[in-house]
Amino acid sequence: MPVRGALALIAAPGSVLRPVASALLASIVLLALSPEPAAPQGGAADGAWHTYGGDPGHTRYAPLDQIHAGNVADLEVAWRWNARNFGTSPNIRSSTTPLMVDGVLYATAGIRRSVVAIDAGTGETLWMWRMEEGERLEAAPRANPGRGVAYWEDGTGGARIVVVTPGYHMAALDAATGKPVPGFGNQGVVDLMENHRKRDGVDLVGTIGASSPPTIVGDVIVVGSAHHVGFRPPSMVNTPGDIRGFDARTGRLLWTFKTIPEPGEAGHDTWGDDSWSYTGNAASWAPITFDPETGYVYVPTEAATGDFYGGHRPGNNLFSTSLLVLDSRTGERVWHFQTVHHDIWDMDNPAAPILADIEIEGRPRKVVVQLTKQNFAFVFDRVTGEPIWPIEERPVPQTDVPGEWTSPTQPFPTKPAPYDRQGFSEDDLIDFTPEIRARAAEVASAYRMGPLYSPPSLARAEDGTRGTLMLPYSTGGANWEGGAIDPETGYLYVGTQTNPFVLALSEGGDNSDMRYIQGFGRAQVAPGIPIVKPPWGRITAIDLSTGEHAWMIANGDTPDFVAERLDLEPASIPRTGKISRAGVLVTRSLLFAGEGMAGDAVFRAHDKKTGEILAEIELPNAQSGLPMTYMHEGRQYVVLSVGGGGEPSELVALALPPS
Repeated sequence: MPVRGALALIAAPGSVLRPVASALLASIVLLALSPEPAAPQGGAADGAWHTYGGDPGHTRYAPLDQIHAGNVADLEVAWRWNARNFGTSPNIRSSTTPLMVDGVLYATAGIRRSVVAIDAGTGETLWMWRMEEGERLEAAPRANPGRGVAYWEDGTGGARIVVVTPGYHMAALDAATGKPVPGFGNQGVVDLMENHRKRDGVDLVGTIGASSPPTIVGDVIVVGSAHHVGFRPPSMVNTPGDIRGFDARTGRLLWTFKTIPEPGEAGHDTWGDDSWSYTGNAASWAPITFDPETGYVYVPTEAATGDFYGGHRPGNNLFSTSLLVLDSRTGERVWHFQTVHHDIWDMDNPAAPILADIEIEGRPRKVVVQLTKQNFAFVFDRVTGEPIWPIEERPVPQTDVPGEWTSPTQPFPTKPAPYDRQGFSEDDLIDFTPEIRARAAEVASAYRMGPLYSPPSLARAEDGTRGTLMLPYSTGGANWEGGAIDPETGYLYVGTQTNPFVLALSEGGDNSDMRYIQGFGRAQVAPGIPIVKPPWGRITAIDLSTGEHAWMIANGDTPDFVAERLDLEPASIPRTGKISRAGVLVTRSLLFAGEGMAGDAVFRAHDKKTGEILAEIELPNAQSGLPMTYMHEGRQYVVLSVGGGGEPSELVALALPPS
């Protein structure tokens, strides 16, 4: 197996050195003993969809072209699978993306996160599994259907489906029957709260769970976690989000990487005032990507507790809000890059890192791309951690909030350019007419404005302002939908929303032992209409061979209510796109995109090179999950989750009419 350059993996720009020698050698030996799956950069292979992102590198690309520009307008609904009877909240939206292996789809459904197997050609349910979690489910921070499952083959003809439940159990199921595998954990289930770090006085139940599927590399299952939203945490003391590796055959814990380091561990000195001992979060709630050639996992981490005030955790706070690269066999850190120092903007790395083998400026490169909420694409050599283009530490505005600490600089990639707007100024105000702009300016005058990384401010500041206008929103920009890359062209596609957010801090008081938590504010020119210029939802294509943008389009027509609420003629308003983030899929012939959870029930096919809309396909409901595609019995299908409007979630399969 390839190990060239392995001994150079000790450090990288922005990283902390780690000891190597014996651990690295052991890692190389262990990896050499494991069968090597397909390379991560080629997309979903053999007409299947084996992982959440299609392939280990999360390219969300499939080299299929039965559906192409000449016939895509003929797509029709081939079958629908309904989650109406799954759980106590059947109307909850689902973001599951099914896997497809050997003619069977595997997905999650309902608030209990039941696992279902579905016939790929007909939509018929083949089997179902669910776990009764009682209090663990009721208290779960992420009680939702989740984003899907993982698939593993044992090398002897057997296959397993692995799921992490809302109550933070991990189950291994026989892929053929759905029955728990007896030799895995306790009768097929591992309690992920066992052997997990905890804080004094904090119960793990109710403070940790998961929403993304685990990642399986060789014979190791790598698991992250998800916690409660940290806008208004009840306490500065919280459960840390460690990354852990488990034996895929037995469920035995193999290793733990502490994202909030303890004394003697690298990065510990970035937590002032002993804040390492009580701070939580810094988890990886987004999917984790892996490179089968090296066995490395690419872990996107979130902010530490809390999202908008960090006075109780002074310092840069490694390894929060970082791209963290670990050896999947040992849990040893290979390299890392912190994308936000001392994050007080909720700028979690929200999406699975994307791996690709492409030619950049005439040179073959193995890259990893981390998309971010703040609309940067950080691009690195995925083996060494070297930035493909320079990343500059630039001075940023500093805080005046009592007790807060801010980093004097933040990292800014020089390429690619941001794929959506950053920071807020009067030039960003909506200006359909002078009157509407004046109305927006009046709203904005109550808040502070400034460039990216302008810090949160008090809801009742001494200067009379009521917070800071932040663009992008704390949910992006980009978010869990991430992007997709075409490995044949090097084009990267990202769906984003453009909507300002008010960063206002109020005293914790009776609500929290933190000095400050999120306050409240709204920046709209009319109900549902932001004070910022459109487009409010967009898709951007970036040519990674040069780092330059190729095209950008507004994603979605202008909502009907905009003209009515602004008292304008519809024809006078440009195409605004929806305040929503597109989930995208790339094939050999097309780019597919919906409008996301806040959009209309429509699915579009685009020309990959230009963004031109080639077809619009009506859906039963709005897109709520990422689309995937596969071949089954000579027919190409595109499947995605839809939901909303009080209707149960569904999986919808699109295909060309039978010939």
